Amino acid sequence: MRVSLAYTEDSRWRNRNEFVQGREGIVQLLVCKWKQELGYRLKKELFTFSGDRIAVHFEYEYHDASGQWFRAYGNEHWEFAADGLMHTRDASINEQFIDVVHRKLI
Repeated sequence: MRVSLAYTEDSRWRNRNEFVQGREGIVQLLVCKWKQELGYRLKKELFTFSGDRIAVHFEYEYHDASGQWFRAYGNEHWEFAADGLMHTRDASINEQFIDVVHRKLI
């Protein structure tokens, strides 16, 4: 998967309660996520940055296979290696059910 090339070979991720390490683990996590989170819409905002670290706030909406919509909010902290690839991603995410009429990210 092309997106995994943005990460170091030994990159470490925390996504909610999942912990993965390495590009292959990232690919497996993303493939699973993108099969379950359909119609995905994402908005990210830079929170702060310093040196090799960035923090962002995000919200996203998606629906599952049954058509139930969800909105998720959270923060991500990224750390980059000297070559510019992401080495560490730590994401804290809160999620809620929403009705389709309450979607904001259309």
